[in-house]
Amino acid sequence: MSRQLSIAIIEADVPLAGTAQRHGSYGGVFSSVLNQAAHTLIPPVSLSLSYHAISVGGTFPSTSALAQLDGIIITGSRASAFDDTPWIVELVAFVRDVLHHHKKVKVVGVCFGHQIIARALGVQVRRGDGWEASVSNVHMTHAGREIFGRDVLSINQMHRDIVTALPRGAVNLGSSSRCAIQGMFDEARGRYISVQGHPEFTPEIVAEILTVRRDAGIFSMAEWQEMMARLKNGHHGTEIAAVFLMFLLGELKGMVKDGNAVKAAVREASAVKTMVEECNAVKTMEEECTGGKLVNGTKA
Repeated sequence: MSRQLSIAIIEADVPLAGTAQRHGSYGGVFSSVLNQAAHTLIPPVSLSLSYHAISVGGTFPSTSALAQLDGIIITGSRASAFDDTPWIVELVAFVRDVLHHHKKVKVVGVCFGHQIIARALGVQVRRGDGWEASVSNVHMTHAGREIFGRDVLSINQMHRDIVTALPRGAVNLGSSSRCAIQGMFDEARGRYISVQGHPEFTPEIVAEILTVRRDAGIFSMAEWQEMMARLKNGHHGTEIAAVFLMFLLGELKGMVKDGNAVKAAVREASAVKTMVEECNAVKTMEEECTGGKLVNGTKA
């Protein structure tokens, strides 16, 4: 029997053309990784997702809609979380209201969303010392190791803005040479979790952004080549998404005190994902070998 989650994805940007063709919107990008993660959990999770394109005039979830939600996910954005553009100011106020007045609704922040949570809770967000882009290693703190079950987390990055401090009651989840606060967890109340990186990004999405920014002069050819080369490295996006779902299910807060339990859950999810991938690979090989002909009454 599957469990259910109702999630509103707050879209803080629109994707580039290639990503839009494949996924529609950033809500579609998140839908892909969240559904992959949902099927690795035992028992699996059924997701009901709504998309809110607030950066282009879309509306936020209403009060009545919030009452039906388990959580919201705030996406990344090319915008800066410290800007006072009207829709960003409205987003900060919305997140503050959710955190203070809608206690059933948990909040997940990714990149720009991570920074928006910090700003909503009174923490300064500012420009960092340079870009952090492509697959990068994040070194986990003690809390990060308990939650993600790893000493080092590989995640796609695409940012130069940073959170400068932790909100009261939060713990830092990891750090890198470019960014000291790579994620936050509300240890005091269990209301939010965030990461600076992009677990939802695929190599194709990152490659498209890198190439557009190279052509715009943001990245040099040498920087672009080095960042593109790192896209061949694996990343833990699905595992991170699975942790987000565990958090929204209310299963994470109690497990944080028992790192072994979190590690076991994440590794079990990874093992299931690996088995599914192996089965699909075998099926593909069978199809290639049989030319798609029927074998024993089924299409091989």
